Amino acid sequence: MPHPQIKFGTDGWRAVIADDFTFANVRIAAEAIAAYVHARQGSAQEDPSRGLCIGYDTRFGSKAFARTCAEVVAATGIPVMLANAVTPTPALSWGVRERGAAGGIMITSSHNPAQWNGVKYKAWYGGSGKPSIIAEIESYLGQPVPRPAQPAAITEVDFLPTYLKALEDFADLDLIAKSGMKYAIDSMYGAGGTIIADIFTRIGVPHVQIRSNPDPLFPGINPEPIEPHIRALGVATAANSCQAGLCTDGDADRIGATDEHGVFVDPHKIYCVLLSWVLKYKGWPGAVTRAFNTTKMLDRICAKHGRELIEHGIGFKFVCDYMLEREILMGGEESGGIGFQRHLPERDGLLNALLLANVTAQEGKTLGALVADLQAEYGEHQYGRIDLTIPEDVKNGAIARARALKVGDPVFAGMPILRQENLDGVKFYLANPEAATKPNAAETWLLLRASGTEPLMRIYTESCSKDSVAKLLDSARAFALNG
Repeated sequence: MPHPQIKFGTDGWRAVIADDFTFANVRIAAEAIAAYVHARQGSAQEDPSRGLCIGYDTRFGSKAFARTCAEVVAATGIPVMLANAVTPTPALSWGVRERGAAGGIMITSSHNPAQWNGVKYKAWYGGSGKPSIIAEIESYLGQPVPRPAQPAAITEVDFLPTYLKALEDFADLDLIAKSGMKYAIDSMYGAGGTIIADIFTRIGVPHVQIRSNPDPLFPGINPEPIEPHIRALGVATAANSCQAGLCTDGDADRIGATDEHGVFVDPHKIYCVLLSWVLKYKGWPGAVTRAFNTTKMLDRICAKHGRELIEHGIGFKFVCDYMLEREILMGGEESGGIGFQRHLPERDGLLNALLLANVTAQEGKTLGALVADLQAEYGEHQYGRIDLTIPEDVKNGAIARARALKVGDPVFAGMPILRQENLDGVKFYLANPEAATKPNAAETWLLLRASGTEPLMRIYTESCSKDSVAKLLDSARAFALNG
């Protein structure tokens, strides 16, 4: 049944602490998850006897909210494996799959501002619950679950050791150790903590780390590894003569980076660097997926290597769905969520940080040099995004006007529209005269996408120069606001 304060999105429920995110509402959410698991009685993978894993991040109250979830779930007769310390989301997902649990609950609001917290549901396969699972959980909101005479056991466990072994087995630590490269590491006060730094210390890799201490206030930033929040990492990278800066978000499932000069390397370039390396050195099988709002450089890399490229809607749930259905090498989204099927059907910022170090070590090049190599080989691809907080009527009106535009209309920075696509939002491919002056120039495209849950419009664009990206974003902003 619908619940006025609790709405599960594609990756769980998030809300402002002490406003809608209260202990009372967390209990309701936990009971709905317990009801879902009880309804799977007799299932091979989701039987309630398999138990639930529960973890938490560094946000305000997360440990107490996790304990509350554990008590509610156990009271319904489902055994609980409760994290004994702060745990990254991918470590919780790894624990669910490794232990054969029916599912998992992660208390986190990922990269949201400090006043937010949330409940993510992780399914038995070690990734976010499918939309069908989330819809069923929502249907149980507010419905009480029968209590047995005795609650099930709550066992405190450490999810980190086996997860860390998986990271270290996946990456080539010997190669990193022998490279002589130096790295800056930024956990943004979140669940990544000192994990990467501890690995580097053990294998003798020079590094500096910032913001590794847990702090629920995330002072001065949102724990999201993009500009402007990543700037402190850029300063540390350049000041300490590092070859790359590696950053994870609040719950450590997303990756961010800076080059040796402290310049932000966007998630699109990170994905391209990792994909090129994997195709060059690993030879692992599978198709590649990307979200509708990600760089077309990925298409060019896949074409060169004869790999299928699958474009899908925005959100990692689409990547997860493909990984559960067929052989996928890598999948990713615009916000730094990148996953490898042979690891987990899940984003993992910590794994990707290690793999970025792996690439620089194997190629013997700084991160900036690797990005420059890609731009030289596949054509210059520059990317930009703005988020507009605007009233619902303005947002919806802009989308309606965008859908009505025709081929040839020079609405955005005077560039005629070549074609329109509507997979997720409204996307225009544009005739950019500047492209004729550049070798192998990137296609120019612009995407307008309205949030379904808040008065927000996101505008994304990719082109062959930073200048045209800026002009397109300015033009699209004016289009959205001016009616």
